[in-house]
Amino acid sequence: MNVFNTKLACLFVADYAAWLYGCGATCIRIEKNVNRIVKMWGLNLEMMIMPGSIHLTHFDTLTGQSQVYIKKTPHTGISFYKNTQLSKLSWGIADGQVSLEEAQQEFARITSAPFTNKWLVLMLTSLANLSFCRLFGGDLVAMIIVFIATFVGFRLKQILLEEHINDKLVFLICAFFSSVIGAAGYVFNLGTTPEVALGTCVLYLIPGIPYINSISDMIQGQYLVSFSRFMNAMMLTFCLSVGLAAGILLMSLRMF
Repeated sequence: MNVFNTKLACLFVADYAAWLYGCGATCIRIEKNVNRIVKMWGLNLEMMIMPGSIHLTHFDTLTGQSQVYIKKTPHTGISFYKNTQLSKLSWGIADGQVSLEEAQQEFARITSAPFTNKWLVLMLTSLANLSFCRLFGGDLVAMIIVFIATFVGFRLKQILLEEHINDKLVFLICAFFSSVIGAAGYVFNLGTTPEVALGTCVLYLIPGIPYINSISDMIQGQYLVSFSRFMNAMMLTFCLSVGLAAGILLMSLRMF
């Protein structure tokens, strides 16, 4: 591999690792996939995963020089599809079936692929939250209220995120609207379990994946990334709680 190709390969690896991070991969997954590629291409690379960026250092054993590549992680949102496809690409490279040029083309295809149909996601999320309501003992009326609250709140979330509104403000606003709708059981005296409807109408906003990833990264020893992800999840949870409390106060509910 000549110098030019080595540089292209290093740039590809930096982009690849950054996108894995952005799609919600844990640090151990990023390291395994990158090491798989690096070993196949014979690159002498050291990688450091930082909160919000990937740092790569390439050592040239012939000249004794090193080059540093820093790539900011894109704000792509969590995507299991892209995460899986990127991992599959690393195996294709490791098996010698994909060249650097082919890898670049496949990478561009994966990263530019559209997300899952938003209306399908909206409907499935609403049904999932309805199921949570039932799981916690909600009656039919509570389930319907939760479905409507989730449908409205999640659709609002999609619209606001498409407008590139700060995600923390989005969580606060969506939790507020969902809690106002979720309080319908109390306001109109509907059903026998209005407290379940109110308690589960915002569960779709819980940042479960960031919490899980932070624990995984902590076990792996990636404490900076773990702390960053954990604090981000905590901030989102705080904003969710503020929105829920604001909705309860607006509807003048007395919980005790």
